[in-house]
Amino acid sequence: MPGASTMLIALAAFFWGISGGIAGILLDSGWDAAVVSFYRGFVGLLFALGWLLLQRGGRGLASRPLWFWSVVAGLGVAGNFTFYFLSIDHGSVAVAATLMYCAPVFVYLASFALKLERPTAVKWLAIALVMVGVVLLTKLYAIGAGDLSLMGVATGLLAGLSYALFIFGFKYAAPHGSPSAVLSIAFTVLAVVLIVPADLSQTISVVSAPELPLFVALGILGAGLSFLLYVVGIKHAAPALASMVAMVEPVTATLFGVAVLGENLEMIQMVGMGIILLTVTALSVTSR
Repeated sequence: MPGASTMLIALAAFFWGISGGIAGILLDSGWDAAVVSFYRGFVGLLFALGWLLLQRGGRGLASRPLWFWSVVAGLGVAGNFTFYFLSIDHGSVAVAATLMYCAPVFVYLASFALKLERPTAVKWLAIALVMVGVVLLTKLYAIGAGDLSLMGVATGLLAGLSYALFIFGFKYAAPHGSPSAVLSIAFTVLAVVLIVPADLSQTISVVSAPELPLFVALGILGAGLSFLLYVVGIKHAAPALASMVAMVEPVTATLFGVAVLGENLEMIQMVGMGIILLTVTALSVTSR
């Protein structure tokens, strides 16, 4: 079961990476970041509600812990989407991505404090290797002072903290109800929170826009299907391990950019990608 769980989490991260590329296409087409984030969550909500209605019994909707942790997860996902785009807007993609993917550090520190994990030299080394890989992959070392700002750094770190928050939210919600119930509550919270900053005229115009299929694909891959796999997987995986395995996401996003968007991948980025994948694979294999 632990091995299958890590595979489900890795597959979810793979879909997140693809959805990041789709979101990039929509943003380049002139769509507002808040609108893109809202539809990612809204289509995911429709996906989860449809599955919930088809399910018979065992939903767990009467459980208070299910509602509490699902709301926490929804706030975490909403914060992650929002702060990540704000960090990009006030800085650069490389800075935003690197800071957001500090999430494993936050999760491990929380796990150590809550005594869910025992700190060891191997775990600290794994954290360090993944962070080195992310820095090389995003080419953070090449960022100039002009690309750094206090707001960009602050929102990037908040995106990472929000990432860690939804990991714990989904982890503790999963045992109390069905994945469809967890996702329905979480995505309802997400949609309510993100509809406020979204441009209303753009939000309405999506329905008749030629990019509608991309919005649907973004919602299904980036929220509905991916989070379904994630909630099922994290039920039997430690939060710290889940956060490390989810580092497949930046690798997938980078490969999507190369294969679909025609971006170039330098040798140093390939080295960073290899470090991430090898570290994640080693942790997945050795973890019990």
